[in-house]
Amino acid sequence: MLKINKLADYGLMVMSCLAHHRKPLNTPEIAAFTHLSVHTVSKVLKCLTRHGLLHSKRGMQGGYWLALPAENITLNHMLAALEEDLAVTECAQGQGVCKVEHFCGIRHNWKMINKYFQSMLSKITLADMLGRLPKDFSRLQKE
Repeated sequence: MLKINKLADYGLMVMSCLAHHRKPLNTPEIAAFTHLSVHTVSKVLKCLTRHGLLHSKRGMQGGYWLALPAENITLNHMLAALEEDLAVTECAQGQGVCKVEHFCGIRHNWKMINKYFQSMLSKITLADMLGRLPKDFSRLQKE
């Protein structure tokens, strides 16, 4: 089963918290709002800031805030910052030569499925995640 790691899950919670509050928040405030430990929030914030998704300012008036509007930050952006290699299968990543590719014959299909998966993640924004996603994904499937 495809699952994102805990750090990515927590990262989406932190990003959602910052998008919802629309003002700089410090680490303890974010931890309180998300019910995550300060240590975990700090780890997530460093990662998201390093990847350019958040801005930060030190000091009494400091905190963290979104580097872009929530409408311009996609799930693909966030997960790329928090996951090492997000793919539906290892062979879908396309790195290297597969030892059993000649016998298996489905690597190409996994790559196509992975490409579609990445495309869908690029169409869902942080702003979308703050609301309820539509039951049918027709808006997202339009090229």
